[in-house]
Amino acid sequence: MSSPDRRVALLTREYPPDVYGGAGVHVEYLARELRRLVDLSVHCWGSERNEPGVHAYRAWEELRSPAGAAISIDLAMVEGVEGVDLVHSHTWYANLAGHLAKLAQEIPHVATVHSLEPLRPWKAEQLGGGYALSSFCERTALESADAIIAVSAEMRRDTIACYPSIAADRIAVVHNGIDTDEYRPDPRTDALERNGVDPAVPSVVFVGRITRQKGLPYLIAAAAEIDPVAQIVLCAGAPDTPELGAEVAKAVDELRRARGNVVWIEEMLVKPDVIQLLSHATVFVCPSIYEPLGIVNLEAMACETAVVATRTGGIPEVVEDGVTGLLVPFEASDDGLRTPVDPAGFAHAIAERVGTLLADPATAARFGKAGRARAVERFSWATVAERTAALYATLL
Repeated sequence: MSSPDRRVALLTREYPPDVYGGAGVHVEYLARELRRLVDLSVHCWGSERNEPGVHAYRAWEELRSPAGAAISIDLAMVEGVEGVDLVHSHTWYANLAGHLAKLAQEIPHVATVHSLEPLRPWKAEQLGGGYALSSFCERTALESADAIIAVSAEMRRDTIACYPSIAADRIAVVHNGIDTDEYRPDPRTDALERNGVDPAVPSVVFVGRITRQKGLPYLIAAAAEIDPVAQIVLCAGAPDTPELGAEVAKAVDELRRARGNVVWIEEMLVKPDVIQLLSHATVFVCPSIYEPLGIVNLEAMACETAVVATRTGGIPEVVEDGVTGLLVPFEASDDGLRTPVDPAGFAHAIAERVGTLLADPATAARFGKAGRARAVERFSWATVAERTAALYATLL
């Protein structure tokens, strides 16, 4: 269903080398594969890129708030995509650009839903009043999009619940992918040693940004119950707010005093170092309280690492309980912030499952092998791109 003569513009905040989250990873690999199928351009934030067909935009200097900056970039993107046949936006940061391009250029707009603003109320901590603007951008764009791609079946259900005016038949499910040639077991240990991780000692690893949805405080609470022989390795940086960063720093200090054997890597590591870290982990933990899919679980699985993850969002569509890892039951309270109904119980359940795999390395290894096989068989980026291009074809 490829249309190499069709001009498609991907609209995104993140694009290499400025990738900090799952949406950025998605766009990076989707773009690589889509270039075989359509005439593709990428429109992103930040400094100029040297890559052909990639165009970068900066916010107007007069607009310093995150939401205002996003809207100014969106307006510039509308001018930048003139002449394309279809625009495809990713996240609220670029959704409004897709919507306005649809109106101005009279072309179809496809939006991929990586998360939903109504389900991330903690973003008000980071954006203040800008949260109302980000919510406006998302709602306006999604309700008017010609087609929506949800990265999991659960994300599709959430989209329908949050925006009931969107017809269900306009929302397709196309899971995220993983490059299993790039993400594969790495036997080297130089990156571990450089970051203070002992490759000879069992390790429990977390990789992610310091943001409410990733649930890092619950893993830190769980770690107090985990065998102190195991290293707790937290590859966690880029806090949403200074206050959240300080909260995590205090919790890590208390954990170090309580059990020791904690390695906190605050910088965002380059991809090869992350792959090596995942490859040598005994258990990878994803304690998220909100996760539309969770590419990081696929990354760990592709590196043959057993996963302990929250049974929420799209995670059960990736991690097969009792086969590639262990899922942790989760029930969100009605406080609007998805706080666990029983925070201490949630942390204990994480510790219990991590402890099970630390005590049974043979099972952990078996889960790891099964995880890589699942990643290879079901989550290739080539398949993601082909299904995406097929959707484009229905609109062109």
